[in-house]
Amino acid sequence: MELRTEDCFRDGDFAELAYLNAPVGLVVTENRVIRDCNNAFANMFGYARSELRDRLFAVLYPSEAEFVNIRDRGVPALRACNTYWDERVMARKDGALFWCRVRGHSFTPDEPLMRAVWSFSDLSETRPYVPLTAREREVVSFLTDGLTSKEIAREIGLSYRTVEVYRARILKKFGASNTSALFVSLGGVSSDHVVSDVAEH
Repeated sequence: MELRTEDCFRDGDFAELAYLNAPVGLVVTENRVIRDCNNAFANMFGYARSELRDRLFAVLYPSEAEFVNIRDRGVPALRACNTYWDERVMARKDGALFWCRVRGHSFTPDEPLMRAVWSFSDLSETRPYVPLTAREREVVSFLTDGLTSKEIAREIGLSYRTVEVYRARILKKFGASNTSALFVSLGGVSSDHVVSDVAEH
């Protein structure tokens, strides 16, 4: 790689060098399929780059249901201004879950997920993962979208009372007294940017 680095500096051709060695995870996708990623992205998830190429992005989510739940959330913002970011729980190759910040830019804004580039930052050092069940993660996802317990109940086909039980468990796990305190526990970001569909300011 050293020789290639020398070649890049000699020729003034830095694009590939910067992409491969950027200190943030970068991934290029086509219709939710990983076409390529850089070293930081592969390392973050515990894979070799070759293991991730041409795989559906779902492989990096805690569950298929969570992939389905989150995958389209950036579409309206990308269509509107081609800028999107959120913070979400993802899964490493060994199954460990962690929080990361995701930012996106589409090459095809009319169909945002057809071709896009995303950056991923590992938030583990500042936001340790609090173990949640898949259903609790789903409820957190909807809470951060601003839905009430009644609205969440309708979305996922549970009773209002059951959703309230899940909400109470989540607040207890984070030591939060209410939903606003929960967002503070999630790192101080507003609900607009925790697996939300609101564009970056």
